Amino acid sequence: GDMSGEELDELERHACPGAGSCGGMFTANTMASISEALGMAPLGSASAPAEDQERYDVAERAGELVVECIEEDRRPSDILSRKSFENAIALQTAIGGSTNGVLHLLALAGEADVDLSIEDFDEISRRTPKIADLQPGGNSVMNDLHEVGGVPVVLRRLLEADLLHGDAETVTGRTLAEEIEELEAQGKLPDDSEIDADFLYTVDEPKEAEGAIKILTGNLAPEGSVLKVTGDDAFHHEGPARVFTNEEDAMEYVQSGEIESGDVIVIHNEGPTGGPGMREMLGVTAAVVGAGHEDDVALLTDGRFSGATRGPMIGHVAPEAAVGGPIGLIEDGDVITVDIPERDLSVDLSEEELAERREAFEAPEPQYEGGILAKYGRDFASASEGAVTNPRLTRDL
Repeated sequence: GDMSGEELDELERHACPGAGSCGGMFTANTMASISEALGMAPLGSASAPAEDQERYDVAERAGELVVECIEEDRRPSDILSRKSFENAIALQTAIGGSTNGVLHLLALAGEADVDLSIEDFDEISRRTPKIADLQPGGNSVMNDLHEVGGVPVVLRRLLEADLLHGDAETVTGRTLAEEIEELEAQGKLPDDSEIDADFLYTVDEPKEAEGAIKILTGNLAPEGSVLKVTGDDAFHHEGPARVFTNEEDAMEYVQSGEIESGDVIVIHNEGPTGGPGMREMLGVTAAVVGAGHEDDVALLTDGRFSGATRGPMIGHVAPEAAVGGPIGLIEDGDVITVDIPERDLSVDLSEEELAERREAFEAPEPQYEGGILAKYGRDFASASEGAVTNPRLTRDL
């Protein structure tokens, strides 16, 4: 990169001035925000700064709600519905939330016995504009959103545009629409005309016409893959594959200076089974950006990413390599296409060529023969199903 060691040290000392989550719309803040939209957390609870008195108020209110829910026999199954999950996805894509939210919502929906698929994310993203420009796609952070009213401001704008289900139940026993009305009545939610924030847009004049979460399919990802757009929404890229079987080897390649404009870095064997555990690829994606290739090098993996990842990085490619997915059949030099508008992730190989490689494919030996990681590699499902354990276990057993 272009930064000196002294500059990096100075940045590290001042970037995180206190306790709490990372400041951008990364995974922690994404899930906190989604919890409000799901109805599982009171509105306004996600964005309060960690060391502010308001955070203590949030904790006290949470305690009150726990007691109230017990007394009134209010259960998660009363709150978590198809409507609440659609609300959560709409918010996630409108604020540029983390791709990890896709995994978590799919897994939670499975536990709640709610029918939800990876295709639902793309469908909702297509009809929901991006209206909050926060890091890593923008320059603003969670505290900036908090100062203008927090997540409820975004929810209200989406609700007024009929992009949310206002009748979805929440943990308070009231609907989402009623909760927003209650905040307004208490003077805790500023009037839209009073909000002046260059990172917050309206549905009529959004930052992007579609949401940030994209689900790409094709002969490389028959079960789907996940991308969060932080740059050009019309990104189209074709380039030669540079194939690696783990993150460490890919990292060595990027840091060696051999990376070239146009490359498509492929990291396989990092999925739920192959990893095992589907670890995040933050190190190598940050190295690609640091090397000046944020816009001209794509990366795809059956692993996952940090919420801070930016650039054309496609994760959760399914089926994963360890179970015979096409990503494990890619060889150096194969031409790969990443087309965001067309939602396409493909390799320039015929079905016959892929079939020949599949015939010769040998699944890698499990890295662990015992312990929790062996169990993970054996029992967990595809990323397209939320990478849940015991995916075949039903409520009827």
